[in-house]
Amino acid sequence: MNPRVVPEQPAPGHAVCLDLRAEAYDPEDRHAAEDAVRRALAVPQAADERRFLVVDDADRLVGHQLLHERLSSYGPAHVVCLAVGAPGERNLRRTLTLRPPAAGVLWLLDGFRGPDAAALRPLVEVLATPEVFDAVLRALGRVAGGVAVPAVRILEHDLSDEARARAWRQAVEALTGPDVPVAATVGGVPSELALLLDEAVPGSLSGHDWLPAHGRAGSRLLACRRALDDAVDGYARVRGPAGLLTRVGRDTDLPGDVERLAGALREFRGTVADAFALAGGTRPSVEERGLLADRGIQLPEMPREITRTGIVPALRDHTQELIGRRLPLRSVAARLAALAARSAPAGSAARLAALDALCGPDRIGRLDARQPFRAGGPRLLAALVTGVLALLGGLWPGAGWALGPAVGLLAAVLALLMLRRRPNRSPDGRLDGGGSTGSGPRLVGGLVGGLAGAAVGQALGPPLWATAAAVVVAVAAVVLLALRDWTLGVDDWWERVDPEDAGRALDEIHALLVTAAVHDWLFADVRHHCSDGAGAVARLLRGLATTADAYPGPAVSDLYGNPDPYATGGAAGPGSPGGTNRTGGAGRAGDWDWDDWSDGGDPLDGAGTTWTDQPAWPATDARPAGADASGAGTAWSDQPAWPGTDARSGPDVGSGPDVGSGREASQDGGAWPGREVRPGADAAPGGHARPGPDAWQDGGAWSGRDERRPAVPAAPASARTAPAPAVSATATAPAPATVPRWLERRYGDGGPALVDTLVTDLVEGVSTILDGCWAGIERDPGNAGRLPLDAPMTALLDETRTRLERDAAASPPPGRERGERPDAARLTGVAPDGVAKLLVEDDDTHLTVPLCGPEHLRLLSHEPGAVRRVRFVPETMRRGTTGDDIWRGTAEDVVWTDAGRHAGVLRLVPLRADVVHTVLAEEDGAP
Repeated sequence: MNPRVVPEQPAPGHAVCLDLRAEAYDPEDRHAAEDAVRRALAVPQAADERRFLVVDDADRLVGHQLLHERLSSYGPAHVVCLAVGAPGERNLRRTLTLRPPAAGVLWLLDGFRGPDAAALRPLVEVLATPEVFDAVLRALGRVAGGVAVPAVRILEHDLSDEARARAWRQAVEALTGPDVPVAATVGGVPSELALLLDEAVPGSLSGHDWLPAHGRAGSRLLACRRALDDAVDGYARVRGPAGLLTRVGRDTDLPGDVERLAGALREFRGTVADAFALAGGTRPSVEERGLLADRGIQLPEMPREITRTGIVPALRDHTQELIGRRLPLRSVAARLAALAARSAPAGSAARLAALDALCGPDRIGRLDARQPFRAGGPRLLAALVTGVLALLGGLWPGAGWALGPAVGLLAAVLALLMLRRRPNRSPDGRLDGGGSTGSGPRLVGGLVGGLAGAAVGQALGPPLWATAAAVVVAVAAVVLLALRDWTLGVDDWWERVDPEDAGRALDEIHALLVTAAVHDWLFADVRHHCSDGAGAVARLLRGLATTADAYPGPAVSDLYGNPDPYATGGAAGPGSPGGTNRTGGAGRAGDWDWDDWSDGGDPLDGAGTTWTDQPAWPATDARPAGADASGAGTAWSDQPAWPGTDARSGPDVGSGPDVGSGREASQDGGAWPGREVRPGADAAPGGHARPGPDAWQDGGAWSGRDERRPAVPAAPASARTAPAPAVSATATAPAPATVPRWLERRYGDGGPALVDTLVTDLVEGVSTILDGCWAGIERDPGNAGRLPLDAPMTALLDETRTRLERDAAASPPPGRERGERPDAARLTGVAPDGVAKLLVEDDDTHLTVPLCGPEHLRLLSHEPGAVRRVRFVPETMRRGTTGDDIWRGTAEDVVWTDAGRHAGVLRLVPLRADVVHTVLAEEDGAP
């Protein structure tokens, strides 16, 4: 059994290929052909575009009639059959099933059996393209009998194996990225998700009353605020002169107000802590929400800024935005994992630590502490100041002995009054923090200063108006200093008690409660949904990256699951811009063209057929490959007449077009100039000899054929036709396959847009895979991360790799528009200019190589205008290396294919009417 010649999986929209040849299957498997038809019918196709490309043995077409008919069992189908014949076949028998307009047959008469069957693969790949398939089927409908022998020239633009593997590796690495831990930052997120990442309260909830006054928590909050207000009002009354000099200070109970404030704050804090612990789970139940309401905490409806149903769409947009920025999958997964960690609710119980930090026992204990009242400043300084003032009061001569000590006594009395009406003592004396105002030092200083002043005044005798002024100044200063010391002392005590800090603590506790109510209770389900969804997507992306890393890259094989049959065969031909050209290598003895053939003596003719009167051979003693040494065989004539058109003709060897000479042919192929056959001629008159090996050019023409025809670059010596070596009957190992002479391969090292294009296809494919997961994430995000995505990811990689192998990813993925997709030149690195030159020179018919042997020339028809031509070029080769349209004026009848790596020309040469026999159903199996 030979390797496969049809693809294992057809490309989307392409014809379904099936191989019914006997050598394609195990001889012991009697149902192999039926299984192939069954698999072909199982491939989904549009009802009006059912195409099948059948590879079959030419001598089994009648026997496979039922198999061919089964292809239409699901509706009308179009069939193109590649009938592989043997060199000895002279007739083709087919059934009505393979007749136009729904079917046609291409008869391959030589070179496609055994090891040479590998040459079918590029031909199958070209014909399976829907545009070429339809064009060929239409052309066969215009050929007599719907059967033709093709003459082919195909150019293949592809990547080298190393370039393909390198591009695939770089694309996968760019897609997956290295392993990274959880990202330190989440980055920018949509507004729907941003509310879950910080502890801000939505604007629509800013006016909500979380703690109604009639509830337990609300009443305690109100008691705190009232106690704080009372303390602040009492402090404002006490700190002024009225607090010291009137009964206001005596009747104000500042310590009691502070005590009530501490008690109310402690109760409110306990209520909040109880609520945090009561509904402290990560997802509060309905019962727990009811208990919160019993404690006076009123939860509103969900705000309009965020809803549970909007989380997954926002998460999807965020994920697609990250993937669309070409971030590697593992980097996106790390960011989503960070988002999951940030958005996961920790429960209100976790906020008890924050509550202790805001308002712990130490903070409340500062209100309960009995802070002493201290006024008057340093005692020594107070005594000195009082002594100086008393000295001024004692300067009045005579009266100073009484006025000086009286000033000092006034200072001491005011100090005792400050101590009596100190703010840290309640009116009933229940609460008293004690205090010190320095009355003793003031009294001592005043007495000493007053007596000293009296002595000075007695000695100096100052004027009366001066001493009177000094007494007034001294008394006023004592009173003002006392009022100042009182105010400073009250402020100092208030700051050390700091009841206003209790108000700040109250606001902080209330804010913490609101935050917990919003994010731990109200948003708990939404945060869970976001966290589970982000975590699920992160796990899915990591799984996709792992699958991509484990996927085997492109191997040195073709689309058929076989090693590349031309990987080692053939010699490198002339280089092309940006690529390496591989053309036909050493071939069989049967490699020939229309100008170089010999049937070696057909049994029907007796002696070999000889052609004469052709232009002189370049080498006098050279013979083309396959000519016998005796001289009997084939010579060429110079007479432009087909057999049967001249009375000098010898035995009729059939008729057929000369594909090597197209000067008189129409654009469709037209009529070929005829030739005259003269039997028995060994050499052309005038000593003309057959061409030697060095005289042949690519395509089988030689330089002396026609000087007016544009020359074709000559193939190197290693690529020219050589005689077939003798093969032993016991030999079993086939020689390596060579590149067919009608196939020219040009390999590039990858263009600048190749890797980016692959990454874009993979990224879009990953987004498509995730599109099928969002519904599951919406329903059950906790389990959605366990979805097995190995199969769709492998299918994506398979499809992308297949397009990379088929046409260097020039065709878009299935179901997507081409858009601004790079052309083949920027993907392969091979310029398409050679394709344009081939089509420009298409009128030179020798460029095509007939897929039959020289002995089959007699079977071809020479009816004028009967040959049909199909020129095909992939759409991706429209632009040349400069970006301009290189097909201007040459593409009127070119079939532009949507995808593929092949461009070229197919000429469909009809057969004589007596060669093709149509067998009716009742004649099945008849000889």
